[in-house]
Amino acid sequence: MSDSLVIIPTYNEIENIEAIIDAVLLLKKDFHVLVVDDNSPDGTAQKVREKMTQTPDSLFLEVRKEKSGLGTAYIHGFKWAIARKYDYIFEMDADFSHDPTDLSRLYRACVNGADVSVGSRYKKGVNVVDWPLYRVLLSYGASFYVKVITGMRVHDPTAGFVCYKREVLENIDLDSIRFIGYAFQIEMKFRAYLKNYQIEEVSIIFRDRVKGKSKMSSSIVSEAIWGVFMMKVRSMFQKSRF
Repeated sequence: MSDSLVIIPTYNEIENIEAIIDAVLLLKKDFHVLVVDDNSPDGTAQKVREKMTQTPDSLFLEVRKEKSGLGTAYIHGFKWAIARKYDYIFEMDADFSHDPTDLSRLYRACVNGADVSVGSRYKKGVNVVDWPLYRVLLSYGASFYVKVITGMRVHDPTAGFVCYKREVLENIDLDSIRFIGYAFQIEMKFRAYLKNYQIEEVSIIFRDRVKGKSKMSSSIVSEAIWGVFMMKVRSMFQKSRF
């Protein structure tokens, strides 16, 4: 039984899913993988089922009825992992934007004392490859904005490559998480920050996806901009919920 579970949310990732699963399961460190698929019409879930016949003890699949947002997919996965007592629970994209070999570095950071370890694009400069300039500026600007509003000293609060100790997720009220898109990553880190958990950033190189389509949209960006401010205000008046 592995102590670590990597949660990979998917929607129309048939071009990437088999390769990303193989890349994680072939690492020297023993990681299990849970794919949370939002009923992808391209057959992503079926591809995972085929892979499960080869690795039934380390690969798992949860299929939801419809596309319901990144945040709710991760919360579904978090609850699944907590129920099965995994000690270290990871978030990772399916599109190889996150290098699977960096999972071990995030793991070691938590083993060595961090409660949350973050694969950070901005801890040491700007480590983003193949993004157009406007996306780099938008992402970096959003990170600066979040730091100013929330007070978190996290260089990459929007990062989606994260390891949580189970205790952190057990002590966050997952049912009260409000955001489902881009801002979900910010809210999770902010909740951990308010509970005084140690958040450590691990510098990574982030690469734009090669296959498939980005899920970024203007509504996701809007949620992050306006939602973060409201999140901070709520935290000041509803401390018991945070």
